[in-house]
Amino acid sequence: MSELDDIRSFIAVVETGGFGRAGRSLGLSKSIVSRRIARLEEDLGTRLLSRTTRGVSPTEAGIEFKARGERILADLVEAREAVAQQAGGVAGRLRLSMPLGFGVKHVAPVLAELAARHPRLELDVEASDRRVDLIGERFDAAIRLGTLKDSSLVARKIAPIYTSVLASPDFIARHGSPASPLELSQYECLVHSGATTPDWTFRINRRWVPVRPSGRLRSDSGETLMQWAMAGHGIVALPNFMASEAIGEGKLVHVLREYPMPEQGFFVVRPPGAYVPGKVRVLIDLLVERFGGEPYWDACHMAARKLGIDLNDPMGSERVGEMMAEHQPA
Repeated sequence: MSELDDIRSFIAVVETGGFGRAGRSLGLSKSIVSRRIARLEEDLGTRLLSRTTRGVSPTEAGIEFKARGERILADLVEAREAVAQQAGGVAGRLRLSMPLGFGVKHVAPVLAELAARHPRLELDVEASDRRVDLIGERFDAAIRLGTLKDSSLVARKIAPIYTSVLASPDFIARHGSPASPLELSQYECLVHSGATTPDWTFRINRRWVPVRPSGRLRSDSGETLMQWAMAGHGIVALPNFMASEAIGEGKLVHVLREYPMPEQGFFVVRPPGAYVPGKVRVLIDLLVERFGGEPYWDACHMAARKLGIDLNDPMGSERVGEMMAEHQPA
């Protein structure tokens, strides 16, 4: 299989832009990767890489060879998976990255179900808010939330994510509630210090308007901000997947409901390539099965609106809590 190893090394060099980085991604020394590329070029009788002081890049022949090499490796993986499935389902190791809070609360139960469905599938999951390098660190897939930046990664949107502005009933009783987002400056807000932007953005009169929240309590943890909000320390903006239970229990109520915030997303991203490995495909299929369309944390609130249930009323909140318990995966 040395020729296949040489092809893998070459593709890694092109994707990472250097022999050392390719070696780290493959768990090999730089010298071994260099020897493999030299052997490939000697066998093919042509240069595949242009080497400069700034790094390496594929030649025209290298671009063509990379495309064909990727197809060869994809065909090999597909052949192995076809045989494995005939022998008893998806097999191999799925290395997955997922956000800590969201992953533990919502995704971990689905992964347990995935493991039960596919006994020959191994799961290696990193639950962390660290943004991993899928290619360099050899992850098969990652779950990401929010708005994706342009990249070479292939993304599949599983579900929308909506954000709500919330406060405790006690806070509203003591301080009142802003009539519009522009009045937020008059209120104590709980600020997410790790957010990609410091502003809260609202749709006002068909325009998206950024508003800068301010307050004395800041944290890079959404869970911490939610605890502070429930304790009556201020107004907070939280994704529904985090706050739905607190809303259903009446611990938090909606503020500025008529001013929506931008929709974001729940995505699975994977390394580039047309072929989707079977282990990634079954993960995506199950996530779509469980969360596609309207996730349970949003579906119950949508149903409450249709039934005319007031989510700021204690009895209404209790009913939504019951609905969430009925819809949430076991």
